Amino acid sequence: MTEHTATQNTSLDNLIQLLLNEGYENGLPRIAEMILNAAMLIERRTHLSAQPYERCEKRNGYANGFKDRVFKSTLGEMNLKIPQTRESSDPFYPSLLEKGSRIDQALKSAIAEMYLQGVSTRRVKHVMAELCGMEVSSTQVSRLTAKLDESLEKWRNRPLPEISHILLDATYVKVRVDSSVRDCALLVGIGIRRDNGKRMILGTSVALSEAEVHWRTFLSSIRERGIGIPDLVTSDAHEGLKSALKATLNASPWQRCQFHLQQNAQAYIPKVSMRQQVADDIRYIYNSRNRPEADMRLNEIVEKYSHSAPDLARWMESAIPEGLTIFAFPENIRRRLRTSNMCETLNTQIKRRTRVAGLFPNEASILRLVSAILMDISEEWESSKTYLPQISNN
Repeated sequence: MTEHTATQNTSLDNLIQLLLNEGYENGLPRIAEMILNAAMLIERRTHLSAQPYERCEKRNGYANGFKDRVFKSTLGEMNLKIPQTRESSDPFYPSLLEKGSRIDQALKSAIAEMYLQGVSTRRVKHVMAELCGMEVSSTQVSRLTAKLDESLEKWRNRPLPEISHILLDATYVKVRVDSSVRDCALLVGIGIRRDNGKRMILGTSVALSEAEVHWRTFLSSIRERGIGIPDLVTSDAHEGLKSALKATLNASPWQRCQFHLQQNAQAYIPKVSMRQQVADDIRYIYNSRNRPEADMRLNEIVEKYSHSAPDLARWMESAIPEGLTIFAFPENIRRRLRTSNMCETLNTQIKRRTRVAGLFPNEASILRLVSAILMDISEEWESSKTYLPQISNN
C-alpha cells in the first residue's frame, strides 16, 4: 500500500460507492478506516517536511513502511496502517492515535480506575463501555489486569545494557494508607546506553519513604540487571540517596544537580535583594571552561561573601564542588548531564497523568500506572536518535 494509492482510495466517489454497496453498518467503519489511513499519511508527510521521494535539505527523515493495527471504536473494528519513519529528529506517531489506540488508553484508564476507586469488576465493565464504546466482561477485565501486571513486572525486571551515565530523582504521589493520606515516594532512574548513547528508563519503584533503604534496594536492582559501572551519576543531594549511592555505586563519580544547588543556595542568603546576584555568581562558576577555572572562580565568590554572608560562603565552599564533577567530561556532553532536569521533565509527565487519578488507594496502583507511562516513554527514547554524541569520558 503506497501513500499515493491510499490517498486515491479516499476519493469522494469511492467513499459513496462503498457506502451504497455495503450499507450503513458495514460501510461506515470502512469509510472511517480509509479516511484515518489517508489522514495519517498526510501527517507523516508534514512531519517529514517532504513529499514521497522528494529530495530537499529540510527533509526530516524518511518514510519507512507501515505497521498494521486493529483500532476498536464505537463504529467497530478498523484495520489501520500506521505510517512509520526512520532517521527523523524526533519520533513520529499519528496524533489521531495519541501514542497508542484509544482502546489501549481506555483499557489502561479503566483498569487503573478499578484499583484507584476500589470498585468491583462489574463497575469497571460499565466504565469500559462508556470509554471504549464496547462492553467488556468481568472475566476479560480480570484477565487484562493480570496480563498488564505481568508485562509491567517483566519490563521493570528486564536485563539492562551497560550504562555510561545515570540520572536519578524522586517525586511524590498521594496515597491512602489506613484511612489517612500519605505522600508516596516514586523513584525513577534514567540511563544513557554506553553502546549507542540513547536514553532509556532503567526502572521505577514506589514506597512510602525516600529513605536510604528504598533507594538502596532500587539501585541494587538496577546494578544486578547488568548496567556495569557508570561513568557518572547525577542527582540531587537527598541524604537517603547519597547513602544508597555509596553502598551500591561507589565506584561511579557523583554529580550533584546544579539546578538543585541553585535552589539550595536560597536558604543561606541573608537578604532578598542579594538573591539575583548570588544566582548570577553561581552560574558564573558553572559556566567556566574547565575545572581549574571553576575552582578559581569559586574561591573568588567564597571570598566575596565571607563577610556579608558568612553562612552562604561556608555552604558554597563545601557544596558547590559537588556540582563540578561534570568538568571531568567532554564539553559537548556537560550541559545534558550537569543537572537532573531530564528527570524533572519526566516527573512532570507522570504528574500530568497521575493528577487525573487523584488519590491512589495503595502503592501497587501507583506502580502499575506509572510503569505503563514510563514503559511507553522508554520505548520512544530507545527508538529515537542518539542523545549523547560522545558517551565516554576517555
